[in-house]
Amino acid sequence: MIVGRFGLDLKKKKTQREIAKELGISRSYVSRIEKRALMKMFHEFYRAEKEKRKREKGK
Repeated sequence: MIVGRFGLDLKKKKTQREIAKELGISRSYVSRIEKRALMKMFHEFYRAEKEKRKREKGK
């Protein structure tokens, strides 16, 4: 969903409405899934950066 939404596969970006139609779900459900996925990626990025800084500080 994230790949299609933001065109990460080098194809045209899709709207939430287009994704909803493809998957047979509501646009609002696409929005909720998208939000959860982006938050998971943000938290993972933040955790990885925190670990990286911790390792660099220990050198």
